[in-house]
Amino acid sequence: MKTGVYKSIKKDGSIYYRSSVTFHSKHISLGSFDSEEEAHSAYLDATGIINSESIYTPDDYPDANCRSLSFNKWVVLNNFKNNGIYIKTPIYLKKKYFNYYISEHDILIFDADDLFYYSEHTIMRRGSHLFVTEYGMQVNIASRYGIRNFARPGIDFRFVNGNDKDFRYSNIEVLNTYQGVTIERYKNSMHYTARIHINGNFTIGRYDTIEKAAIAYNKAADLLEKKGIVKKFERNYIEEMTAKEYIDIYDSLNIADKIVNYIG
Repeated sequence: MKTGVYKSIKKDGSIYYRSSVTFHSKHISLGSFDSEEEAHSAYLDATGIINSESIYTPDDYPDANCRSLSFNKWVVLNNFKNNGIYIKTPIYLKKKYFNYYISEHDILIFDADDLFYYSEHTIMRRGSHLFVTEYGMQVNIASRYGIRNFARPGIDFRFVNGNDKDFRYSNIEVLNTYQGVTIERYKNSMHYTARIHINGNFTIGRYDTIEKAAIAYNKAADLLEKKGIVKKFERNYIEEMTAKEYIDIYDSLNIADKIVNYIG
């Protein structure tokens, strides 16, 4: 068997080949291959990176003449060699931030504070949605930054520098943190619509501030639960508002008749 190659057998009895390399006393798997030649080629690519006096970065991959080594492993090995930290996910460290390579041309930027999380979680993309798997469930990574599911870019949140792949905390501005509230523009002014879901979406009302819409959602949820609706509605918390201010607004808000008179 060629250096760095190990023959294995699948459950169905078919043979495949694994390749690995050891660097700085770390045993690194390079992947599984259909042939011994491909597995050995990946090993040669990896040792070429490790032994080269040149400093490569992920951007050098197209010209690196890698025959069998995947792009992800290219990133992992070069980050380990250049930055001295082994990370199993395709992360390349920079000063105070890091790049996460979903693919060669799909690159996300994160603050260094997020390194531990993304070194343990593989990011996947489905269209514009980015997610990781936790305990067998798909979790939208936007939720880590206060961005709700179905939030609309430019309305409910925005990327300050215009780069929607830059997830550094300073680059994310959340404009709407509230459950059941939609920001809408009407005749050159902003309106805030509160809606609640009970076997379909019900409009609670339209309000002149986002806080009123958020409180209206809470009030509608309270009314529905008193009517015996068995559903756990998430409540909105209004920061920097005293209990008296909250109650005064709560009591003054009108709620749509179809919510007030709803029969489950």
